[in-house]
Amino acid sequence: MKYEQILAELKNRHYGPVYFLMGEEPYFIDVLTETIAENVLNESERTFNQLVIYGKDTDVNTIITAARRFPMMAQYQVVIVREAQQIKKIEELQHYVSQPLASTILVINYKYKKIDKRSRFYKLLVDKAVVFESDKLYEDKVPAWITGWLQQKGILIEPKASVMLVDYLGNDIGKIVNELDKLLLILPRGSKLITALLVEQNIGISKEYNTFELNKAIVAREILKANRIVSFFSKNPKNNPMVLSLSSLFYFFSKLLLFHGLKDKSRENVTKSLGISPFFLPEYQLAAKNYAVSKVINVISLLREYDLKSKGSGSLASEGDLLKELVFKIMH
Repeated sequence: MKYEQILAELKNRHYGPVYFLMGEEPYFIDVLTETIAENVLNESERTFNQLVIYGKDTDVNTIITAARRFPMMAQYQVVIVREAQQIKKIEELQHYVSQPLASTILVINYKYKKIDKRSRFYKLLVDKAVVFESDKLYEDKVPAWITGWLQQKGILIEPKASVMLVDYLGNDIGKIVNELDKLLLILPRGSKLITALLVEQNIGISKEYNTFELNKAIVAREILKANRIVSFFSKNPKNNPMVLSLSSLFYFFSKLLLFHGLKDKSRENVTKSLGISPFFLPEYQLAAKNYAVSKVINVISLLREYDLKSKGSGSLASEGDLLKELVFKIMH
C-alpha cells in the first residue's frame, strides 16, 4: 500500500491487525509507527495495552506471545517491534501472521532492508497484513516532496530554497523535515513563504555559494562567478563536497540532453517530459543556446571522468583543484 493511503486509513481509525513496514527510508516508517502509537489508544489505555519491543533484545516467540495477549479495558492492544531487521528467523512470525488476533495491532519496523519478495513469508504478509515499502526518494524528486509537505501545512517555499535544502541535505527526508520544522518556528508572523534568504540565515547554507548558483553560472557562462563559487567550495570542502557538485551538474546536463531531443519545446511539454518545475524552464532554454548537443555529451563524459578522479582513480589532486579543472573544461 502507498504511504498516503495507509496514513489516511489510520487517521480514519481503520486498522489492520499487522503492519509490516520495511525499506531504506526510515522517515515514512517512523511517521506511520508514531501515528499508530499516538492515536489508537488514549493515554490511560497505553499503560497496560501498548508495548514497544526492540529487535536486538527479543525473538520471534516473545513477539508472538505478546501479540496473543488480550487488551485490558480497551478495544485494542498495540505491540510495536522496532529494529525488527535484527531479529533472527523473522520469517517464523508467519505462525502468528497467518492467524492474527483481531484485538492486537502488531507493527513491525524492518528498516534499511526488505523481505525477499519470492519468499513464502512475504506472500503471506501481502495476503494477511498491511505491507509498506519505504523507498528512498531520488534527489530530483525531493524538491517537489518538500513543496507538497509544506502545502499540507498551508506554507509555500521558493523553488530556489527547496533546491538549496536538497543540495545541502541530500535525500535524507528525516533531516530535511527537522530543518523545515525549525524554519516553520521562526517564520515571521503572518508570512506563509519560506524564502532562500530565510534558509541561508537560519540553516547555514550560503545563498550565493551553493551548487544551485554554480549551475546557474555555468549555464550562463559567467566565468568569474563560477570561479568564485568553486574557490569558495575549495576553501570549505567539508560543507561543499565535490560529490554534491558532480551529482547536481550531472542531473542538470542529463536533463539538458533530453531537452535538446524534444521536438515540442512548449512550456507544458518540457516541464512534463523533464519532470521539472516551470520555475527552472528559462535556465534550460538558456543552457540549450549556450551548450550544443555535442558539448552536452562532452560535459556528461567529463563529469563521469572527474567522478572517478575524485575517488582516487588516476589523480592525486584535491577535490578543489579537480573541480576548478572540471569547470574550466566545461565552460571552454
